[in-house]
Amino acid sequence: MTADNNNTTVCGQAALLDIANLDTDQIMPKQFLRGIDKAGLAPGLLYDLRFDGTGQLRPDFVLNQPAFAGTDVLLAGSNYGCGSSREHAVWGMQQYGFKAVVASSFGEIFYSNAMNNRLLLAMVSEPDAQAFMQEARAAAGPLGMDIDVEQRQVRTAGHSAPFTISERHRRMFLDGLDVIGASLTYQDQISAFAAQHWAAQPWVKDVARLTRERLGA
Repeated sequence: MTADNNNTTVCGQAALLDIANLDTDQIMPKQFLRGIDKAGLAPGLLYDLRFDGTGQLRPDFVLNQPAFAGTDVLLAGSNYGCGSSREHAVWGMQQYGFKAVVASSFGEIFYSNAMNNRLLLAMVSEPDAQAFMQEARAAAGPLGMDIDVEQRQVRTAGHSAPFTISERHRRMFLDGLDVIGASLTYQDQISAFAAQHWAAQPWVKDVARLTRERLGA
């Protein structure tokens, strides 16, 4: 991303991947899900598109071309991220260097996983998506693209379009929060509810710890 990026606007270089219904199994194949944490997923991203059956890079695939080495925005086909609920698909995209995806539609679970992890998804209309794709095909390299979260606009040199984002997700991005950070903004209300709950039902507070202590564990 460029130095202009902040919590309001993502300023990036976009690569075109015009494949409809690209599912999470293709985004992050099953053989890369063996770890017990989020680490080391970048090599698996879009593996079967990036590599052939012998493990060699496919030189004609867009992300393997030298001009697209700094790509950090993906201009994708419709229903991007459909299929299974694997959150690894989002983590892999982020580890590879992607900050945002622009498409006309997304798989529902992938959309939630992405936005909760601060991978920005900008959903534009199909005609606007096609206009951006036409511009990307005509470009000699990556397409410069700004995604303005404050104004809900995707802009390139040749086109501008509104995108859909819920107010909750928009607020999370503008405030620099993931889903845990957003939850913690309600800490005072959570603490007040817990205090009220324990006051009304003191016998269930810390019951596991107290039981272990009584058993001498």
